[in-house]
Order: sequence, then structure tokens, then C-alpha cells
Amino acid sequence: MNTEITAAVGLAAAVALLILLVLKTKVHAVLALVIAASIAGLAAGMAPDAVIDTITAGFGSTLGTIGLVIGLGVMMGRILEVSGAAEKLAYTLIRWLGKRKEEWAMAAAGFIISIPIFVDSAFVILQPLVKSLARTTGRSVLTLGIALAGGLILTHHAVPPTPGPLGAAGIFGVSIGEMIMWGLILTLPAGVLVTLYAKVMGPRIEAMIERDTGERIAAEPEQSPAEAFEEFQQRADERDRELPSLFLSVLPILLPIVLIFFNTFSANLTDAEVIDLPEGFISVAAFLGNPVIALLFGVLAAVYGLTRNQSRQGTLDDMEQGVQAAGIILLVTGAGGALGEVLRESGSADAIGETVAGLPLPTILVPFLIATVVRVIQGSGTVAIITSASISAPILAQVPDVNMVLAAQAAALGSLFFGYFNDSFFWVVNRMLGVKNAKHQMLVWSVPTTIAWATTMVMLLIASVIV
Repeated sequence: MNTEITAAVGLAAAVALLILLVLKTKVHAVLALVIAASIAGLAAGMAPDAVIDTITAGFGSTLGTIGLVIGLGVMMGRILEVSGAAEKLAYTLIRWLGKRKEEWAMAAAGFIISIPIFVDSAFVILQPLVKSLARTTGRSVLTLGIALAGGLILTHHAVPPTPGPLGAAGIFGVSIGEMIMWGLILTLPAGVLVTLYAKVMGPRIEAMIERDTGERIAAEPEQSPAEAFEEFQQRADERDRELPSLFLSVLPILLPIVLIFFNTFSANLTDAEVIDLPEGFISVAAFLGNPVIALLFGVLAAVYGLTRNQSRQGTLDDMEQGVQAAGIILLVTGAGGALGEVLRESGSADAIGETVAGLPLPTILVPFLIATVVRVIQGSGTVAIITSASISAPILAQVPDVNMVLAAQAAALGSLFFGYFNDSFFWVVNRMLGVKNAKHQMLVWSVPTTIAWATTMVMLLIASVIV
């Protein structure tokens, strides 16, 4: 019991210091994670040189697993962003779904586009489309904007190769293919509920803003819905001449996912003796479906399919800009892995794991609630995901019958909770939609993210019982 108490106190002190440093000082999250790892190791009785060796080993092994995948993912996302591929997908979905269903088209576009593209950039790219649709059809700007942002944030938090869930997969040591599959399954119901919220509350929030401030966000319809949608299609056709084809726009996203799923399903079906595949076939599937190789094919598809009218140097510059943006994410992910490794090597994870196993709480909620608390305190979803995964992965490894893929998703989805003033995306959404009052801003973004958080928690609990 003394060991358990010492380990718990040491970890609590390390996490408290981590949060204090991130929230109240100029110390970056990377440095704070390394300091917290050092405190946790020393408090658990590790020798100082052993703490340093464990930190560097944990940092290296985590990035060795997913570092290249993150780098390739942001390269591909940058090309999709600057080539117009994201716009092409959004226009196509609006055409397919038809008039008066624009909010569903925007939600679906966000849900897909945010898989490879950073969420802030994706919203900035597609926000003019929101304003255009609202102006030509008279639909609520906030309905379309909330639906788009809701679709974007869900896959940003749950589906690799977005860095947060990718980091959680690496720290928990789970298959990226399974992480993608469960991310899509667990977030789809939340996407539906957030879109319904947008549809119902968008016009009401606009009316509230006009009543409280005298400012009008809603766009007056210029013509009948049928005429407006026809005009929008004409504008989309004109814009289409400047955009890549739908096939080339979607190929870089779908190709890696198909290859990863191909490997995951062939391996799982063979292990379960459902089918008997030749060994050579399984080896080829394992090679092509390795996330590094799959993302490599995705990047090549983006480079040679979407940059044909761009110079060689321009394409290289775009990819390098993507990698530069990912640098700090790589450091945060590696530092989170270092903290997890210290908890494993110090024995803290074993001791705390025994305590967690006896709690009257579904084990799957441990990473979910840690991510929720960290998210509320410091705002960054990615930092919340990595911190929760780093703390909970070594602990849950000691608890029997825990599905580690769902645990990794729990760390990712818990960070959806109540996006508000310390969340950069909160400001991106509200400022670009023209919402200025704090009460209205929280209705636009804090409430939908909490709906998504609650829905995914229910989905996690259901999935943990079934699986």
C-alpha cells in the first residue's frame, strides 16, 4: 500500500506541476511534460540517471513509431489545402445532397476534410463557402458554420493521421487501422447530433444576437431557394474549372485508408481463422498497409495528382511548410511518450493500475476523464490527448480485459469537452462567423463540443460492453 500511495502522490504532484506550468508560466508544454516525467520518476524512487535514460528512450520509441506518419500526414494535408482539393470535395457534397440540406453537406465535408488537414486551416478555407451559401440561399450562417466546425472537430480529435489521435495510438501501441475505424464509428452519432443542434439553434442564436446587440448575422435571401441553389451550382461550375477533379482530390485521402484497412482486415481475418490467405499475400498487405508506406502513397498521389500546374520548388515549399507546422506536435508527442515510459519503468503504473482496477468506475473512462480535465484547464485538444494517453496507457496496461484501442479513443474523445476561451479553434470559429458576445460564442461552440463529448462518451461505454 505504501508503494501505491507513494506512486499516486508522485504522479499527482507531477500532473499538478504539469498543469501549473502550462497554464500559469511561460514554460512550453514540451518542457512541462519533461519536467513532470522527471518529478514522477524521482518521486517513485528511480535514480536520476535512470530517469534521464528512460525519458530519452520513451521519447525516441514514441516518435520511432509515429514520427514519420505525422510528417507524411501534414505534407499531404498541406497539398490538399493549397491545391483546392478541400473546396472541390465541399462543392461536390453540396451538389450531391441537394438544396435545403446544405448543413449536412458542410458537416460531411468537415468530417472528411479534417482527417488530413489541420482543423483551423480547414475552417479558414471553407468559411467563405459558408458565407456564400448563406448569402445566396438565405440559410442561417451559424447553422452552416456550426455544422462545418462540428464535422471538422470530430475527426480532428479521433481519426489519424491527425496528430492527436495518431499520438494516442502510438503511446497506447495500437493499430492505426483500428484507430481510424473506431474513430469513425464513435464520432458519427455525435456528428449527427451536432448538425441537428446547428439546424435548430443556428437561426435562434442569430435572432438572439440581433435582439441583444442590434447586429445582424443572418443573410437575407436574394431569391427563392430553388433559384438560389441553381445560381450556386452555376458559381460552383465556374469555380470547378480552377479546381482539381473529384477523383484526384479524394485519392490522397482514401488511398492510405484503404491500404491500412486492407492490412488490418486481412491480418485479423487470418488470425481469427475466418479465411486462409497465402503467406505472400499477407506479407504484401502488411507492407502496403503499414502506415508509413500507406501515407507515402497518399503523399505521392497528392504531389503528382494535385500539383501539376505548380513548379517543383513551389510544391517542395508547401510540403516543408506543413512539416514546420508539425514540428511542435512531434515534440509534444515525444515528450508525452517520455512521461508514459517513466510511469512504466518506475513501477508507478503497476501500483496505480491495481487501484484503478478496484474503482467503481468503468475503466474506459479513466483516460476519457483525464483528457476532459486537462482540456478544461489548458485548452489545447492535442496536449490534452497526449497528456491523457501518457498517464493512462501504462496504468491501463496493468488492468485486465481493457480494449486498448477504445482506451486510446477515450483519451482522444475526452478532449472534446466544452471548447471555450482558452481554445484557439473557439476563436477561429466565432471570429470568422462574426460572433462577438461571450454568451453567444459559447452557444455557437462550447455547447456543440459538449454535445459531441457526451455523445462519444455514451458510444465509448456501449462499445466497451460489446467489444
